[in-house]
Amino acid sequence: MKKVGEENFGLVESTKIAFFKGKQVRKTIHQGEWWFVVVDVIEALTDSLNPKQYLKNMLNRDAELAKGWVQIEHPLSIETAGGKQKINCANTEDIFRIIQSIPSPKAEPFKRWLAKVGYERIQEIENPELATKRTRMLYKLKGYSEDWIEKRLRGIVIREELTDEWKNRGAQSQKDYEILTAEISKATFGVTPSQYKKLKGLKRENLRDHMDDFELIFNMLGERATTEIHRNEDSKGLIKLRGDAKAGGDIAGGARKNLEKRLGRSIVTKKNFLKNPESKKKLK
Repeated sequence: MKKVGEENFGLVESTKIAFFKGKQVRKTIHQGEWWFVVVDVIEALTDSLNPKQYLKNMLNRDAELAKGWVQIEHPLSIETAGGKQKINCANTEDIFRIIQSIPSPKAEPFKRWLAKVGYERIQEIENPELATKRTRMLYKLKGYSEDWIEKRLRGIVIREELTDEWKNRGAQSQKDYEILTAEISKATFGVTPSQYKKLKGLKRENLRDHMDDFELIFNMLGERATTEIHRNEDSKGLIKLRGDAKAGGDIAGGARKNLEKRLGRSIVTKKNFLKNPESKKKLK
């Protein structure tokens, strides 16, 4: 199944943030299932101001849990304010084991919440359309318009097709994906993704969730053109893929410049959804 998640202008981003009674719990897909950040779970259950220390104390008092800890925790790449970092995570089964060592009135509600989250993932694997429906619903709840959501979801599909091509044609690391994406972005918009986020005043937020209609359209054009160039020329290897990425971006960039000339204004905008929610004011 393709991920409906979304990339941070790199590999398809898998880090998600769920909420349990107002506390954020970061989770990520690994080996086809949800893995949860251990310290987030501990903080959600205990309200501890120092969940890392709480974890150490918990392992000291639960010898059986400590003995098998190396099998439970697994460092995975998680999005943080400072970029992706390796943070210890555990799957649903092992989180249940951890919960047993936490004396908290929230334990039982958290178990039910955890089971529901895991079940939703199983449903999505069996029926990928559910993931798309859930994503659509989340955007609607955030206040995005139907027109914007349609473009955003289409952009996700186009991005997934492109990253699949990169994977099959020689891109190997996160850095490779970042390099290729930056080439498309520079040629399309004149800025790299990191520069674009800075322009919009974004930090951890997903850049594409803060693009307006034209930005999404030209972004899709650059990525779709790149995918087609790869296929048409049967491109292999990072050097060739990078050249194709620039060529695809140039096509979108040329169209953007023509439109900007006709409209008399820049398509690349500082506006973002945080400051201009569609529920109050249409993104421009």
